[in-house]
Amino acid sequence: MKFLRFFSDGKIRYGILKENEILEINWKPFEKKFEYTGKIFKLDEIKFLPPCEPPNIIALGLNYKEHVEEGWEKVPEYPVIFLKATTSLTGHLSPIILPKEAPDEVDYECELVIVIGKKCKNIKEEEAKEFIFGYTCGNDVSARDCQLKKDKQWARGKSFDTFCPIGPWIETEIDPMNLRIKTILNGKVMQDSNTSKMIFNVYEIVSYLSRQMTLLPGTIILTGTPSGVGFARKPPVYLKEGDLVEIEIEGIGTLKNFVIKEK
Repeated sequence: MKFLRFFSDGKIRYGILKENEILEINWKPFEKKFEYTGKIFKLDEIKFLPPCEPPNIIALGLNYKEHVEEGWEKVPEYPVIFLKATTSLTGHLSPIILPKEAPDEVDYECELVIVIGKKCKNIKEEEAKEFIFGYTCGNDVSARDCQLKKDKQWARGKSFDTFCPIGPWIETEIDPMNLRIKTILNGKVMQDSNTSKMIFNVYEIVSYLSRQMTLLPGTIILTGTPSGVGFARKPPVYLKEGDLVEIEIEGIGTLKNFVIKEK
C-alpha cells in the first residue's frame, strides 16, 4: 500500500493511493488498522506533505562502493552515520531552497528511505523487517562547501531548511534489496544504480542503528547514495535556481522538487 500525508481544505489528512486517486483514511501512524472515510481526492487537488513526521532523521554516508570511489578514501568497515535536522524535512513538489549562507555548491543525492514503524532497540538483523513500516524516496541535499571545506564535518551542510525532501508516499509492500534508483536533473539521468549494490543492506542498517540508539516510530533512515553526485563530476554540477530534481525508485515512485533561491 502507498500511504500519503497531505493537506486539503484546511486540514492535514492521511490517505491510500489507488489508481491515481487518494482514498482518505482515519489512521494513527503507524498502526496497522485504519478505516476509510469515504472521501476521495485527486492528486492535483492536494498539497503533498512529507509522508511522516520523524522524531529523528538518521542518514548513512558512503554506502555504495561506486560512490566511495568518487572521492573518498576507502570502503567503511562499519556504517558511517550522521544526523540531519528535522527542520530540513520537506515534501514532494515543494521547493529545495538554496540558502543565503551557502548557495553555490548544493548537491543532490538519491536515497532509499526506511520508515520505522515500531520502537526498537538491540534487534537482530533477521528481526529488522518486522520493525519497518515501509519505504519512500529521499534526496539528501548537501551544501558541499560547508561539508567538505568550511566545516569539515557534515551537520550544517546536510541540515539547511528543505535539505531533506522525502515522498511522495510510503510504500509498504516492496522488497528493498533490489530496486533501481535514479536521480534525474532537468531531464538528464545523473545517478542510476540499484539498492542491491549497498555495502550495508536495509536490515543490517536497522539492526546496527538499533544497537546504537533507540529507533522510535516514524524515524526515517536515509540509506546512502550511489555514484554520480554533482561534486564528483568534472566539471562539478551543482543545483541552481530553476532546476527540477527527480528521485525515482522502482516500486515506489518519483519524488520531484524544484530549486529556488532563499529570498
